[in-house]
Formats: sequence, structure tokens, C-alpha cells
Amino acid sequence: MAAKISLEMIGGKKIPTLGLGTWMATDETELEKALEAALEAGYRHIDTAFAYSNEAIIGRVLNQWISAGRVRREELFITTKLPSCGVHEDRVEMFMKKSLENLKLDYVDLYLIHFPIGTNYVEGYISPPADQLKLEPSNHVEIWKKMEEQVEAGRTRAIGLSNFNQRQVDRIVKSSRIKPASLQIELHVFLQQRELVRFCQQNGIVVVAYSPLGSPGLNVFIKKSGLKEKKLPNLLQNPVVGKIAEKHGKSNGQVLLRFLVQQDIVAIPKSVSPSRIKENIDIYDFSLDSDDMTSLHGLDIGERILDMKSRPLLHAHPEWPFGE
Repeated sequence: MAAKISLEMIGGKKIPTLGLGTWMATDETELEKALEAALEAGYRHIDTAFAYSNEAIIGRVLNQWISAGRVRREELFITTKLPSCGVHEDRVEMFMKKSLENLKLDYVDLYLIHFPIGTNYVEGYISPPADQLKLEPSNHVEIWKKMEEQVEAGRTRAIGLSNFNQRQVDRIVKSSRIKPASLQIELHVFLQQRELVRFCQQNGIVVVAYSPLGSPGLNVFIKKSGLKEKKLPNLLQNPVVGKIAEKHGKSNGQVLLRFLVQQDIVAIPKSVSPSRIKENIDIYDFSLDSDDMTSLHGLDIGERILDMKSRPLLHAHPEWPFGE
């Protein structure tokens, strides 16, 4: 079974099917080394977000590569995202411009609404402090019009969504002038969301999988945030995955990524390890057969790792996406 190196999005822009995720990568030296390793290994798709607090680091490295002629801007595919405190029709353009300034770019290739729930904005904070956090109504139709304006202004080549459920995506599809080009969601063998994937692909929306390896470093982030650690499923040690990896002479992680890419799903594994970064992109020289795919499909248990149970206030919002 073949796997495409890139997929064409609505509007004609092509997105590489393997990219570098950068959530939780905020150590400057570590991230710079990871980006250097990724670009040298052939990555041209970098995924970030305003809320990750690392756009400026990424922008500096990209600017160095472009200025030195090591890569042309048009060869890169850069995604960033509108934060929850920007999910308001009056703040979309402001945060778009903030991200471009951080990234030292004239435009990004894809701009996503990071989460369907909007919060208040407190000047000087990436997100409001807990004691100042307030939920705001999220008029997705009006907010999407402001996203469309960013395309028309040339600040982004395409626009899309992240963490939206099928009902929410469908509302945008039916009301938009510029259709969503992409939906980024948690997606891996334990959470395959096949109905949502099928809906998106039928509507020409490219699905991008975050945490495709199961977010093994999540507890480090949780601990730093002062929250209670949680038991995480270990996709990389799953015996079914291991058996298939041994069969093909590949690593467990490569099998997990190939499983997604082979279904025309973009994967953005996060890593700051140069060796793992190089390994993750080396997935185009083998194929999973029908037996492999059947076995991996059988691992779906609908288990969401990033369930946000630690933020119960959000659950009360009418646009909470994970209850359906």
C-alpha cells in the first residue's frame, strides 16, 4: 500500500504528510538543536502554536536557514494556531500578526483555530492566570469570517481547525466562503476517530494527527504545571505494534506513523531527540499489508490521552468538543 509524501489541501496547497510537532518544546537550546536536526533530515513541515511559547525560537532558526540560502521559504510548510484567548472575532487578526512577528514570516501556510472554546484575554499572558480566567461565548461562524480575512490579506495560505468535533466542523463547512483545509486532532492507534476522519476526507479536509505516538512525555509537562500525573497508555510498547515492527525491520514508532500516513492522514510527532527525529521521517520505504492494517485497526479503544480533565471549567462551555 502506497503512502503519499504530501497531500493536496482545499485551495491547492500541498501539506507534507510527516511534520515536526513542537508542543512542550520550550527549552531554547534543545528546540534549536531539534529544529536543526529536523531540517537537515529533510523535514519541511513544522507545527507550532502561539500557546506553545516557542514561535520566536522557531522563527529565529527558520530565518537563519532562509537567510543562508539553506532552504527557500516556499519549500517550508509552517502551521501555527489561534489561541483560546483569541477565539473572538475582535482578536483574530491581532493574534495572527503576533504569530507572524514571532515567526519572522510574512505568511504561514496554515492557520488553525486551536480550540473551539474562547476565553478572555489578559495582556501580557499566553493564557489568562487561573484566578482571572473567564469563558467567553464562541461564535464560530463570525470567528471563521475573520479567519477568511487572514487568507484574503495574504497572512496565511490556508485556514483550518483543531480539536473541533464533527458537528462543529460541519457548521463551518456549511457557512464558509473559504472551506477548512485541515482538522488537527488527537489521533493514534488507541484513538482512531474513524467516523470523524471519514467525514473530513469526504469533505476534502486533510486530517492531521497530533500525539501519533501517544504523547509519552506528557507527564513531564503535567508535573511542571503542578497538576497530578496520570497513567498514560504506552503505544510504543504495545506487543501488536512490536510484532509488526519486527516483521518489517522497523521501529515501533515508525509503524505507528506509517499506519496513519498510509491512510492519507498527516502525522506530526513531537521529539527533541535528533536520532528519533531522523527515525520518524524514515517511513516511506516500507508498506503495511492488509493483515498489518487490520491488526492495528483492532487496537482502537477510543482512549483520549489529552482529555483536559484537569480543566473542569471548560467542560461547562456549550462548545466543549469532547462530549459527543
